[in-house]
Amino acid sequence: MADIVLKDVSKSYGAVQVLDRVSMHIRSGEFIVFLGPSGCGKSTLLRMIAGLEAVNEGEIRIGERRVDQLPPNQRGVAMVFQNYALYPHMTVRQNMSFGLENIGTDKAEIARRVDEAARMLEIGPLLDRRPAQLSGGQRQRVAIGRAIVREPDAFLLDEPLSNLDAGLRVRTRVELAQLHQRIGTTMIFVTHDQIEAMTLASRIVVMNNRKVEQIGTPMEVYSRPASRFVAAFVGSPSMNFIPVDALQAGPDGLRVSAGGATIATAIREQPGDAANLTLGIRPEALRVSAGGEGVLAGTVSLVERLGDRTLVHVTLADGTLVVAEDEGKSAIAAEAEVRLSVDSGAIHLFDAAGRAYHPD
Repeated sequence: MADIVLKDVSKSYGAVQVLDRVSMHIRSGEFIVFLGPSGCGKSTLLRMIAGLEAVNEGEIRIGERRVDQLPPNQRGVAMVFQNYALYPHMTVRQNMSFGLENIGTDKAEIARRVDEAARMLEIGPLLDRRPAQLSGGQRQRVAIGRAIVREPDAFLLDEPLSNLDAGLRVRTRVELAQLHQRIGTTMIFVTHDQIEAMTLASRIVVMNNRKVEQIGTPMEVYSRPASRFVAAFVGSPSMNFIPVDALQAGPDGLRVSAGGATIATAIREQPGDAANLTLGIRPEALRVSAGGEGVLAGTVSLVERLGDRTLVHVTLADGTLVVAEDEGKSAIAAEAEVRLSVDSGAIHLFDAAGRAYHPD
């Protein structure tokens, strides 16, 4: 295992810049997730670490070595692709051992590594089958096993679950987390699925528009998003955003006029630019008030009953649509007039540039 350090890494295809001076330090043994929308540069960054894409500017170090000028087979990493890339004419055992045979690894050592990886991934009974005889989840495990037998310094996984159905994605996600706990090797996982990021990552690297927006633990990214983009992208349902009409200092924090009401916050830092501010609050911090004493008033436009909770879509007095929560057995219906209570300690403010201001 080894640390992976990127310093001012940039990538362009002609006049089109894909990555702009990206820097980060990935600690040995971490499970890092690159999260972002399509086209943000996350897969390109992973391929640059693997050596499948050239670096235009900057440095990549794995352990003590600078590797950005080395070929892929000398970087000590193993990559798992979205499409499995298994040889159809080979058995599972042959697929897993092929790379080791090519570099002249001893046959007994190859057999040991393949058997150990098969035991770890619970694919021992499949070793004599060919890919066409396997399910999608089994093929993905074989692709991961092929990487494991190389005993790399880091695993690089490029959206490995995207071809699986919803139920299998959940099971394979759990298996990946358990695998990381067992082997402890650094893993870098690329996805656009924020649920995968939140459930798997030691830290999440949120990417957008060629740059890193934020690096932090899942709860850091969720609870204290560095920008409006992060706040909107991480979380399901997304954070609610309400335009701010006015701002004033209060005894315990700023007070904002938004959504047709004056709302107390626990934010003390005064934004440098008070124009075009937006209040942000997650649905779980915006609750339907049973006693009708909530600070915000609105009309219910849609009700989503999820069993353990109910999501209530409410149009506020200023026309803003927000999503609030109610109890799972809620009897609320569309077109009802409701009042919403607000958790003042969970309110965020965002300025016109997207910078975030958080509760103290």
